[in-house]
Amino acid sequence: MTVAGPAAAAPLAGGAAHGPASRAPSSGPDGDHSHPGVLGVAGAGAYRIGASLAALTANGHIDWTAPSCGGVVHAGATGSWAGVLVLAFRDGRLVEVGTATAPPRSPAGAAVGMSFAELEEIYGRRGSLIRNDAGDAEAYLVRVGSRVELFTGHPIRPGVGYFQVGPASFVERNFRQGPAC
Repeated sequence: MTVAGPAAAAPLAGGAAHGPASRAPSSGPDGDHSHPGVLGVAGAGAYRIGASLAALTANGHIDWTAPSCGGVVHAGATGSWAGVLVLAFRDGRLVEVGTATAPPRSPAGAAVGMSFAELEEIYGRRGSLIRNDAGDAEAYLVRVGSRVELFTGHPIRPGVGYFQVGPASFVERNFRQGPAC
């Protein structure tokens, strides 16, 4: 609901990102609810790709859940991320973090509300405009190893309406083929 260059230069966990987004405050080592303003392929704050739904719930980081099919559970974040991040867990592990707001921004500085042309300026050859298999939707895809940043269209105006990150096997596949069930 994916990257070389500036986005790839950002570490997958810990360390400093490059570019303007790196000046945003980051969450503490205990995964507190500070709003770092950056959503990368590793996730954001306590919401790290691969994190356990049970652990995040036990630590007070999950507001609501909505079971779906195929072992997928959608959830809402708490704290400063409440109303900002939407999460997807497959078999109890975080596989997608998405937002329809700005901030957050990608490590390269891309965000909801930008045009696809602006994404091209930011990512250049590192990203590409793609279409789903049905040919009725387009998105901008950026790869970082086996993970992706995916910027999908807005339902009522041109440009990016949703920004999501996670493994390509989940995020990109769901865009291209639709959910498995």
